[in-house]
Amino acid sequence: MSDKRKITVAYGDGIGPEIMTATLSILEAAGAAIETEVIEIGEQVYLKGISSGIEPSAWDSLRETKVFLKSPITTPQGGGFKSLNVTTRKTLGLYANVRPCKAYSPFIRTHFPETDMVIIRENEEDLYAGIEHRQTEEVYQCLKLISRPGSEKIVRYAFEYARMNNRKRVTCMTKDNIMKMADGIFRQVFNEVAREYPDIQTDHKIIDIGTALIADRPEMFDVIVTLNLYGDIISDVAAQITGSVGLGGSANIGEEVAMFEAIHGSAPDIAGRDIANPSGLINGAIMMLVHIGQPAVAETISNAWMRTLEDGIHTGDIYQESISKKRVGTQEFAAAVVERIGKAPVTMKKASFPRSTRSEQELKAALAIGPGKTSKKVLIGLDVFIDWKEDDRDPNVLGEALRAVDAAGLKMQLITNRGVRVYPGGMKETFCSDHWRVRFFNADESAISHEQLIDVLQQVKQLGFDFIKTENLYTFDGVRGFSLAQGE
Repeated sequence: MSDKRKITVAYGDGIGPEIMTATLSILEAAGAAIETEVIEIGEQVYLKGISSGIEPSAWDSLRETKVFLKSPITTPQGGGFKSLNVTTRKTLGLYANVRPCKAYSPFIRTHFPETDMVIIRENEEDLYAGIEHRQTEEVYQCLKLISRPGSEKIVRYAFEYARMNNRKRVTCMTKDNIMKMADGIFRQVFNEVAREYPDIQTDHKIIDIGTALIADRPEMFDVIVTLNLYGDIISDVAAQITGSVGLGGSANIGEEVAMFEAIHGSAPDIAGRDIANPSGLINGAIMMLVHIGQPAVAETISNAWMRTLEDGIHTGDIYQESISKKRVGTQEFAAAVVERIGKAPVTMKKASFPRSTRSEQELKAALAIGPGKTSKKVLIGLDVFIDWKEDDRDPNVLGEALRAVDAAGLKMQLITNRGVRVYPGGMKETFCSDHWRVRFFNADESAISHEQLIDVLQQVKQLGFDFIKTENLYTFDGVRGFSLAQGE
């Protein structure tokens, strides 16, 4: 029986086949104990009419090997094609995206030579849930879904990563000053979990100032944990300020399966020209080796790669007249790394990756989320969304008409437009779209029945209004589970 670890490999599109060939040649030369199983993904699969971009049989390989080394792919424009990355992450439960962002100064030009941070991004939820609707002629909706279990999984992973990699600080980034519920639960969970890791320093930054600080003082950050969209943005910012997005690798970690890749795209404009920098995929493969328990091989490759940079052997994207010694193509760069296997960098710090002393069961126990809480959930109201643009969109006309609705005491209390209260007591300067929210409560906000909700909708319809969506309003243990309107 082979003692090699089987992994699934996809060569991808554009520059993908070139950089995968280069990367695998380095892994083989360094003695990585792996056996590859190749699957087809990407553009050609899309063009067969498979909207996910992956052959159905390929899922069997991923479930069997549980490790996926993936080159970038090209998603055809239009035609309803779904993002393969998002599909893979969500289908296989790859909840943690891990992106190290490190400067390699002076060999890679950067204004921030001390940068050495890791961004850990929640990978399955947020706006990337992909639930979108066109609701009126003018208004489109994208739902932002944040769950307590999803937040706890990624936050625990961030703290465990920091502890295993001897990192000292974990910074949480949210926009909970505006999205007090969705981002608020993420920050609340962060604070709760942080108390279990007294050996690790913590802080919080609002995402806008946090992003500005990454761009201006990146050396102040160690590990950052954040929500999906924010993490997607700041990880590219952080990679760019280190010198090149083309150097970055990433890991997508799940409870059973993990995927490793470069952070850049398929660059079809330079495909087949042997000029692409394979470093991003090389660094993704290094992360893979650590994950599958081969940290010594990972260190060997990382050290050889850094020595190649120090020796001035550079692809065109990082070539500098004052520092570089030789401009090389994709395969020649890989050959240069192979030549330096067994050598260490002279100026840069040698690579050192963690050796886990815990069993797989112990690690799973550390990452396990706590039991869910059962709250007392009480239905107290209803938001009805209406498509309406008659009478010059005068909210007073709409409001006076809807005052007639009375479902056993369940009556309209206010109307908002794009979140701002416009009735009663609105201001004429407020711009109104054709998308209105009408909120119904009992006067004392007491519990109501589903029958009352149905009655409200029937009465709204009888008045001639087009309701396009509803949201039930609940309290949980007496606490409102919904936001107030701006101006309420």
